Amino acid sequence: MGLEHVLNATSVAVVGASKKETKRGYQTIKTLLDQGFEGRIYPVNPKEKNILGLPCHKQVSEIEGPVEMVLITTPAKTIPGILRDCGKKGVAGAVIIAGGFGEMGKVGKDLEKEIVAIAKEHEIRLIGPNTSGMMNLESNMNLVGLKEVPKGNIALISQSGNMALTLITEAAIKSRQGFSYYVGIGNEADLKFHEYLAFFQKDPHTRAILMYVEGMRDGRRFLQQAYQTTRKKPIVMLKSGRSAAGKLSAGSHTGALAGMSEVARTAFRRAGIIVIEDSDELFPAAETLASLPHIKNQSIAILADGGGHATIAADKLTDLSVHIPPLGEKTRKKLKALLPAGASTRNPIDIAGGADENPAVFADCAEILLHDPQVGGLLVVGLFGGYNIRFAKSLEFVEEDAAHRMGKLVKDTGKPIVVHSLYNYARPHSLDLLRYYSISVYDSLEVACKSISVLSEYGNYLRSYNAKEKFVFSKGEKARSRGREIFKRAREEKRTALFEYEAKELIGLHGGQHFDNRLVHSAEEAVEAASSMDGPLAMKIVSPDILHKTEAGGVKLNLTTDLEIEAAYKAIMKGAIRYNAEARIEGILLEPMMKSGLELIVGTKMDDQFGPVIMFGIGGTLVEVLKDVVFRVLPISERTARRMIERIRSVDLLNGFRGNPAVDRKALKNLLLTISEMVGSYKQIQEIDLNPIIAYEKGLAVADARILLKKDEDLNNW
Repeated sequence: MGLEHVLNATSVAVVGASKKETKRGYQTIKTLLDQGFEGRIYPVNPKEKNILGLPCHKQVSEIEGPVEMVLITTPAKTIPGILRDCGKKGVAGAVIIAGGFGEMGKVGKDLEKEIVAIAKEHEIRLIGPNTSGMMNLESNMNLVGLKEVPKGNIALISQSGNMALTLITEAAIKSRQGFSYYVGIGNEADLKFHEYLAFFQKDPHTRAILMYVEGMRDGRRFLQQAYQTTRKKPIVMLKSGRSAAGKLSAGSHTGALAGMSEVARTAFRRAGIIVIEDSDELFPAAETLASLPHIKNQSIAILADGGGHATIAADKLTDLSVHIPPLGEKTRKKLKALLPAGASTRNPIDIAGGADENPAVFADCAEILLHDPQVGGLLVVGLFGGYNIRFAKSLEFVEEDAAHRMGKLVKDTGKPIVVHSLYNYARPHSLDLLRYYSISVYDSLEVACKSISVLSEYGNYLRSYNAKEKFVFSKGEKARSRGREIFKRAREEKRTALFEYEAKELIGLHGGQHFDNRLVHSAEEAVEAASSMDGPLAMKIVSPDILHKTEAGGVKLNLTTDLEIEAAYKAIMKGAIRYNAEARIEGILLEPMMKSGLELIVGTKMDDQFGPVIMFGIGGTLVEVLKDVVFRVLPISERTARRMIERIRSVDLLNGFRGNPAVDRKALKNLLLTISEMVGSYKQIQEIDLNPIIAYEKGLAVADARILLKKDEDLNNW
């Protein structure tokens, strides 16, 4: 069922309605009445006859009129029975305030599963449980009980009621912008993040989506939906819990290195989400994106009335990857004619006191700058709004006129203006006028810089959007029959991993490197196989019970003669028995030694929130020491594969360093794409670990390959 009749409900029943002013069942009804909710309100309490002038009902099913939404304020144990009763009435949605569900251990998880099953049976969509509630500000359906929430066009989704309160309070105090909806998502037991995104994408009252996220139950579908939504509306997000790397399994190098921060940040940004690291910047970023046009060319001009502010702003914006272009000669000529001799007409522009007697100079300069085709937006920093306070009261009207002019400039040019003012605290009318025209105004220079930078970041995303890069797997579409046989055999043998030679065969099946290796079962067979192979050879034990081959003496290198090969075979077998007498021996793998080269790593793992991710970086024995790796959510495109290669800190090593040749980037890219295809083809893959990969000037070699398998119960977990 869609969310139209849930988030835009025209009738609300409050289960647990109360006459006590401190109770949620009282506060909600009073708020609905005071704020003029446009629909019907039905208090439900079998012990009361009426509450706040409204007749009470014993249960939801006894209400005569239609009921679309139910707010349930009673304890957790009562919820199953209430939902069954709601099902009789044909209720579309329910908000469950109570905690005591999935966040409270096994008993709570079982109860949560029960209420979800009941809701699904009766086609009721659940918000929560363990939620602060929801609000539709357009219809005044306030199921939170919070007063004086400013209306606007930002949809707020939060997993923290306190964080939502902080953002709402900030909007009420500092901004003319407000909210179209608020949803406290709670435990995300039924309704998921991606479903809200789909709704707000189409909602005519919403221009931007603001999110506070602690964790997701279906991060992959969220990314898929976000990828569609950000093409229409910006999404701003603060993701907490980024240090939770300890929750990730470490069954491979990839698992050990995959941090929540890296995986989540890159996944969100690839989907076009504006990721905010500082909570103080969260609402300003959303406010700016909801109010102003995005910057189309990633370039801005800085207009300041002091060199210090200009320099700090330039440094900050450069750190935020915003381009500050040199101005054209025509633009500089116009500025020079307007400003005093000591002014700087380079970008950033320092008007050097040129506005002390006439603040209208700001509007004059803004008009010149925004008509420069190289300038995509304007940041004004310093004293604007305070000239009537600092110099003369008579300048108040001049500043107000300048504010009107700058507001009209934004509309006429389609380019944004963001203002930093030291006098924002005084709330002069000129700054309120700027806000009237949706120009963002801040007393923090850092926040102002961040706010205009997100306009640049969003514009850059829209400009570089690639329709082919979707977060959708075609599961099994490119699986090979031989590949299925490999996994089937491993499953039948109750193995937790493929043998190395099987993993390498799988890589070859999907267009990657083809390996010249032989599985042998006797010293004589090893000698015979070696006769048809070139160069020094390596021998490795193949056993599902010996994962650490070197510790078991299961690896022998640089073998050149028949005697060496025969002796190595016998030594490996003897060492394996000594290491684990019960070990199952599949055979010994014989393959050519790899030439020396740059050691790299490619791996994949299953992320708890986002499904399969891929890693690339510097490999070998120092992989977990250097930790020079990058992650991306799978699948990846050619463009993403290239960018992964470019993003490691040691990229200079790939380009050739101190006389060493550059490595074959095309071969690396193709390997990344091969691994992406493999993970999409076989649901049995839990993790892949290719380490080391030896990169050469032409081609590469996979020295070791591990593919770990999922448990049977996890086969459908992506």
